[in-house]
Amino acid sequence: MLSLIIKTLASFFASLFFAILFNTARKELFYCGLTGAFGWLIYMISFEFYPKVITAYFFGALGVGILSCLLAPKRRAPVTVFLVSGIIPLVPGKGMYETMYAMLFSDFESTFRHFATTLQIAGAIAIAVALPLTFMMRSSLRNGAQKKIEKK
Repeated sequence: MLSLIIKTLASFFASLFFAILFNTARKELFYCGLTGAFGWLIYMISFEFYPKVITAYFFGALGVGILSCLLAPKRRAPVTVFLVSGIIPLVPGKGMYETMYAMLFSDFESTFRHFATTLQIAGAIAIAVALPLTFMMRSSLRNGAQKKIEKK
């Protein structure tokens, strides 16, 4: 339990500091950190129940995408402000590092294995981030069309 809290706090500060580097408005920094911590918490919980890395990354990124879509209209900020900094703890940097490390020592079997896993994780993150954005766009388009009908 203590490990979960420490890792969630670490991802909060990682997202917060990345948002600072990204020149995010000062009033949005806490929410950027919150998005990253939420995504990592979802990742850890889903990994606990279903110990498949790719599935855990998918649910973590889905949590970041949903929270970003919910925060954007409330905070009157673009979705990308929360999404970019919130996804940082989930980026598979370790997999990329292990791929390059194995390639450096000409261990092609490990290179391919790490590369395939990293590519699957990146694909899962991309799909999970795109899903809430697609639904948000559909609902905003639907609301816009409904307002046009109401004006007529």
